[in-house]
Amino acid sequence: MVMLTARGGPRRPTRGAHQAGGAHKTRGARWPGCAHRAAAIAMVALPVLATGSPVPAAPAGSSVPVAPAGSPVRVASAVLRSGGVAPGVRSAEQAQLRAVGVAAAWSVTRGSGVTVGVLDSGVDATVPDLTGSVTVGPDYTAGADPPGYKPPHLHGTYIASLIAGHGSGPGDADGVIGFAPAATVLAIRVILDDQEPGFAAYHNDTNDNDSVGNGIRYAVRHGAGVINMSLGGDTPTRDLQAAIADAIAHGVVVVAAAGNDATSGSGFTPYSYPASFPGVISVAAVGADGRRAFFSDRNASVVLSAPGVNVVGAGPGGSYLEGSGTSPASAIVAGVAALIRSRYPRLSPVQVELAMTSSGSYRPAGGYSPDVGFGEVNAPAALTAAARLAATAPQTGLAAGAHFGPAPGPIQVVRRDEARIDGYGAAGAVLALVGVALLTWLIVRFRRFRSSRRAVKATLLSKNHPRLRAGQPGCITAVYGALAGRACWPEP
Repeated sequence: MVMLTARGGPRRPTRGAHQAGGAHKTRGARWPGCAHRAAAIAMVALPVLATGSPVPAAPAGSSVPVAPAGSPVRVASAVLRSGGVAPGVRSAEQAQLRAVGVAAAWSVTRGSGVTVGVLDSGVDATVPDLTGSVTVGPDYTAGADPPGYKPPHLHGTYIASLIAGHGSGPGDADGVIGFAPAATVLAIRVILDDQEPGFAAYHNDTNDNDSVGNGIRYAVRHGAGVINMSLGGDTPTRDLQAAIADAIAHGVVVVAAAGNDATSGSGFTPYSYPASFPGVISVAAVGADGRRAFFSDRNASVVLSAPGVNVVGAGPGGSYLEGSGTSPASAIVAGVAALIRSRYPRLSPVQVELAMTSSGSYRPAGGYSPDVGFGEVNAPAALTAAARLAATAPQTGLAAGAHFGPAPGPIQVVRRDEARIDGYGAAGAVLALVGVALLTWLIVRFRRFRSSRRAVKATLLSKNHPRLRAGQPGCITAVYGALAGRACWPEP
């Protein structure tokens, strides 16, 4: 998520809205029923032309917002005006490129062959830095704005340029270059920019819950290898979770912005969705020192971090923007994921994530923290880790030519010996009959023994023994047939 300044600048902080410089995400009390929206970024258009001559800043209420006085994000023109827009932009974005070490990664791959689904507010495919790299998909927000209104595609264009911008001018040496400049973007509109007239009504509509899920499914069906969602909300719907699970099951790497609801304090922030769903690479924003930006959400969903402060990108209509938030951080990680996918297409989403989390820079003490996850993404180190994973672990099952057990030989045919099997069966039956007969004989013998003992005792007690007649106690012993018996009176 990035903070896009609405008309008149950033909103004043409320519960559920971020201060300028962070983003704002919906909370039930402020945006009832809302599921997802792009963060509102303090982002400004560069008031310079491609020729390098300055032009007036866009007026209030125009599709490209103007940073108000006191905005924590620098006015880009003040940074980039010297030398003209294109070379100035390329120079200004060097800090974010160096932070991730992406130039070294480009010697291995630039992301060719990978489609990144950008689920956002739409992308201006005519931007010079994106020409030929954008396929425009469906608009799942159709009807949200009044008839005839042309959406600015502000947030979505900015995000797409960070992923797959290829530059412009002679040799593409000017303008914005993304982190996977040879990748292509599949632009799917699922949210509105803050300044659109239908914004409030659309994002308060529960139908917004379905638009992101539908966008994910479309991206999966149309060949996306990576999906980036620089958006979020506080409602974890079943449809969205099912769509994400389906994407991962189809081998798609899913990346999302962690959110911008945090403050400079040390407390944890509520979970944001889709970033907090299992399997999603949730990205926090860090500054130049690798530390969490004050607005970046802090919770256990955070997986990785990336530059998210004063990040330069392209805007609609040939403008250039600079903004802060977890939106650009998410786009940067999606770009690195596209590099890994391009070079090692057989790696699973989990392996792509492992390649990045096991190789991060500024790794926190203990290996993980809810501030920055497993550290700041490092493009060349992630590719090296991916190479090890690709060499040692097949994606699924066995490698080609591998097998379980010893080396296979000719198939042995085992013939059944019917005569031997019949013999074993007959012998078993005879033994069973003998056992039953023996058991029957033992039961009969035991019963006869008990009957004979009772007969001996009865005989002894029936005799006219002197002591018995005198009523004196005593015992007598007698033999009755083959059994001996003993009787006492009175009986003990």
